[in-house]
Amino acid sequence: MAGHSKWKNIQHRKGRQDAKRAVAFSKLSRAITVAAKMGGPDPDANATLVQAIQAAKDVSMPKDNIDRAIAKGAGANDSENYENVLYEGYGNDGVAVMVECLTDNRNRTAAEVRHAFSRSGGSLGTDGSVAYMFTRIGEIQLAEGADEDEALMAAAEAGADDVSSDDGVVIITCEPGQLIPVRAALEQGGFTVERSESVLRPGNEIELDVDGLTKIAKLVDFLEELDDVQKVSANFTADEAVLEQVYGG
Repeated sequence: MAGHSKWKNIQHRKGRQDAKRAVAFSKLSRAITVAAKMGGPDPDANATLVQAIQAAKDVSMPKDNIDRAIAKGAGANDSENYENVLYEGYGNDGVAVMVECLTDNRNRTAAEVRHAFSRSGGSLGTDGSVAYMFTRIGEIQLAEGADEDEALMAAAEAGADDVSSDDGVVIITCEPGQLIPVRAALEQGGFTVERSESVLRPGNEIELDVDGLTKIAKLVDFLEELDDVQKVSANFTADEAVLEQVYGG
């Protein structure tokens, strides 16, 4: 499993995500609203909306919030124009960073993302400067204790490509367009899915020490605090001892 994923798992175990739940709800609501506006409010006819709703459910977002976001998208006027924008840059130690945004104002978002990089000692790059280092895949994380082989058997016919496990956490990968059927196959097979999403996976990773991980974690935090930022990916890794030292035992 990628070090970045392992780092996120440790954050999750320590409850760091709870402190960011309100921010997550706001971003997920925006994603649902935009999906409903662009593809219609009927999930049966809008795969993007299905994935946005599922992401909200995975973090226990209340159904009322989800319904309001869908209704807002269905009734949105043409002046509310959001678009997906991808920013690329470098953090400390040459770590490549990809920032996925959903914005109604490119100039505002670019300025905020650039500031987050600069305050962390990094730099915002040009289009294509680091994108070639990443591949977009579908990633499904199962609840701890799931069996790798059984999970792959349950999901293979639905389009799963591979399975990996680290510290009891099983990750199934697939093409992004197969996320919905693969997740459905796993759930029908009795597995509990904790999250399913399209992610940018790095081809090669830079191993960081305590100082390097502390610095890149601050950059990721600065970026994730921005309202327009939906997701941050980076090509770093760190061993368990370093991760535990940075985040405590």
